[in-house]
This record gives sequence, C-alpha cells and structure tokens, in this order.
Amino acid sequence: MDFLRELGIDGDQSGAYCGTWMETTGPWLESRSPATGEVIGRVRQATAAEYDQVVEAAREAFLRFRSMPAPQRGELVRRMGEAMRAKKDALGRLITLEMGKIVQEGWGEVQECIDIADFAVGLSRQCYGLTMPSERPGHHMRETWHPLGVAGILTAFNFPMAVWAWNSMLAFVCGDACVWKPSPKTPLCAIGITNVVRPVLEEAGLGALASLVIGTNDEVAGRMIDDGRMPLISFTGSSAVGKLVGGRVGARMGRTILECGGNNALIVLADADLGMVLPATLFGAVGTAGQRCTTTRRLLVHSEVYDEVRDRLVRAYQDITIGDPMDEGTLCGPLIDEVAVETMERSLAAAQAAGGKVLCGGGRAQLDGALGGGNFVVPAIVEAENDWEVVQEETFAPILYLIRIEGLEDAIAKQNGVPQGLSSAIFTRDVRAAEQFLSDIGSDCGIANVNIGTSGAEIGGAFGGEKDTGGGRESGSDSWKAYMRRQTNTVNWSAELPLAQGIRFGGQD
Repeated sequence: MDFLRELGIDGDQSGAYCGTWMETTGPWLESRSPATGEVIGRVRQATAAEYDQVVEAAREAFLRFRSMPAPQRGELVRRMGEAMRAKKDALGRLITLEMGKIVQEGWGEVQECIDIADFAVGLSRQCYGLTMPSERPGHHMRETWHPLGVAGILTAFNFPMAVWAWNSMLAFVCGDACVWKPSPKTPLCAIGITNVVRPVLEEAGLGALASLVIGTNDEVAGRMIDDGRMPLISFTGSSAVGKLVGGRVGARMGRTILECGGNNALIVLADADLGMVLPATLFGAVGTAGQRCTTTRRLLVHSEVYDEVRDRLVRAYQDITIGDPMDEGTLCGPLIDEVAVETMERSLAAAQAAGGKVLCGGGRAQLDGALGGGNFVVPAIVEAENDWEVVQEETFAPILYLIRIEGLEDAIAKQNGVPQGLSSAIFTRDVRAAEQFLSDIGSDCGIANVNIGTSGAEIGGAFGGEKDTGGGRESGSDSWKAYMRRQTNTVNWSAELPLAQGIRFGGQD
C-alpha cells in the first residue's frame, strides 16, 4: 500500500527507536487488520536490555534539551505539527488499516495530533508561574516551573496516535523527553507517526526525545512502571490495570496520569430537542464501533419521551452501514480483535439474563469477501436497569443501554451511580436543569456537556475523569503542569535577614 511506504513502513520493522532505529532481538509481533484478519506487518520487539538502551538515550537527550529556551522547544513542536499535517492522509489511513476505525475518524485523530501541536506551540510562551507578596520587608516570592525529566507513555489501541501526541507535544514544550510504549495491537501506527516527526528532532540532534519501544509487558511495560528514571508515567487503558499502575508508580513516589475506563451516560429530559438527541447518540454509541473511552454506553431517557426516543433510535440503527472502514460511506467498522467480539457477546448474554430486552442488533455482522474474516458486529440497543452488574461495567463495544428516568434528580443519581466518572451529557432546553447538571450537586464526571454528546472532546479543554477513571488530565487547559516540577522561590534583596512568622532566633532583632 502506497501510504505505508510513504510512512517508511515496508517489510519487517524494528521495535525500538531512540534517535536511530535499533536492531531489536525480541520476539516477533504480528499486526493484523481487524477488518480482514490478514497480517499487515511484523515488528521485532525489544528486550529488557534494549529497553534500557532506549531509556538511557532519552535521558541523555533530556539533559541537553532541558536548557533550551521554551519558545525554541515550541519551534521544534511547530515543525513536528507541520510534518504531521503534510502526512495527514497517510497517517489517517494507517489508523484505519490497523485499528479499524472508519477513515473519517482516522483523519480526525491525526487532526487532533496536529491541533495539540498547535496548542503546545502557543503554550511554549505561556508556562506561567505566580508572583506572591512576602511578609518580610525587602523580599519577593515567586513560583517557577522546570522540566521534569523522561515521561513514560503507555497508550491503548483505540487512539493509537492522538494520546501519544496529547502527552508528547506538551512534554516537549515543557522540556521533557518521552519514551512511548504503544499497544501491541497497533504497533505500526506508532512506528508510522514516529517516522513522520523524528526527522525534525534528528536535525537538532535530539531524536531520542521521541523514543519508542515496542515489547511485552514483562520486558518493557512492567519495567517502565517501576523505572525510577521516569518521574511520570501516563497510562491509558482499563481501570483494573490503571489501579495496578497507579499503585506501583506511587510506591516509588512517581507521578501518574491515569486515563482509564468510562461508563458514560447521556440524559434526555422531557423538553429535549430530539432532533439533536438522535445524531448525538448515534455518534456517541456507534462511533469507533463503541471503542472510545467517551462512548455513550447509557441513554437515560425521561419516561414522557421514552417510547418516542426508543422507536426513533431503533429505526436509525437499521440504517447503520457496517463494513470496510476505508469506505467513506461506512459508519461502523470492526472491533479490534476476536476477544472484543466475544466480550460483547458475553455482555449481551448477561444483560438478557438479568432481564434486559435486546431491541436491535447484537451478534456478528455477516459480510462478504475478505471482510468475512473481520471482527464485525451489529451495534445493539438493550432496555436495561442502571444497577445491573453488566451495566455497571464498561464493555468496549457498541452496546447502548436504554434506561428510563423520572426526572432530573433521578437522572443525576443514575448518571453518577457507576464506578467510572469520565464523560456525561444532558439534553434539555431548561437552563436551570442544565446548570444544576453542571453544579456541585450534578454530574460527578471530569467532562459534563449540555446539548452535545459524550464523545468528541476538543483539545483545548483538559481531558480526563474521576473515580475509577483515574483522575488524571491530558491535552488542554493547564494539563501541562503534570509534565513539569513546581519550585517556590524567595529572594531577599535587602541587607537584613528577617525570619518568617516574626520568629526571633538567638536574640535576633
């Protein structure tokens, strides 16, 4: 495929980059297309010793990079953004080929990478500290921010480029190096985007700032988590694994950004504009085949409009085009692998066993030709109750649980009544209801939207959640602070040495 060669992917690939591609010696990893099941590439994974070489190279690059003025770091990021912009089509198609999301979403993901680079360029002149009044005469106080070190980035398959960019572009302008361990399900995406940005850094003699290491959990991921050379670990994945990561990094006094599971609800009150509810729900529940952290998994509908919403949604689901994600007319591509298909089937069976009614969908989609070997399913709608065990869990698949509510308080209680706390939304024309949903007694999620869906966050806002979602923040706002260390400075410009709190020590006046 021409776009693979354009991204430097041709034949077997090395699994480690640290300013140059290494000759790795670990086990082979096959990358398979979720749409056909065919092998699309092989990567030779890194061993523990090769991982150490990568980290040392990143560390050495950081020690040289940290003294570069932040606006100059921003210039490197600007050029990386331009490189991604020039290869947007090829990168988006690679995402679609290896991960399976439809090509419009593949291009959209690359646009996120470009957008966060643009954001970071401006940030490189805005890593502001504070000045504070001192209680001592002839003194002033301020806080300054300094580069943190090497950031370890562990990403999931569902956004195989964007999450790396959210972390790395901010880390770079903050003066940090990055070591990226991508999902073993999407290694070629990591190699492709690394090939796009590395020439910019290599020209400056700083290629190892964007280090990449592909390997097993034992040889690489576990070592990253426990590695004291990495003061920050950013992890994206399940809540169960996130708790393990947080515990182990915390035990060595490291920092974490944890972006874990979501169980996102969209509330539909009786006065909602149903013409807006329908497309928001379709994209939220079916986009990326239900494999977004922000996927709409629960639809909480007021009893007064429940029947109408249910019937309109069921009709709309009949028109969902399932098929080749490279085809721009497709709305739902495949799940990532056979395990994901089986997980969806088990969740539907559990919902039915609890008393749920499958209104439409479920099961494997029967497609012809090469797509017959893919991991395609039919998006499902299930009438359910919020407190069922299967509804309380996150199933990474296109299952939408339809749940009846009786009012705003009931809706908020059900919205908050799950372990996760990532994204939430409400559709209403009532400003009082909307503001209550956004208030201290409203949604307990990191993201709360009014009259838009749960999915499709912009990079300008901080992205992340609460409770079992992990509590970290990436992307916009002041998320950059996670990649730096804060220092409080007090300067005495007088000829005296007064102590704080008015203390007199040893007869000092």
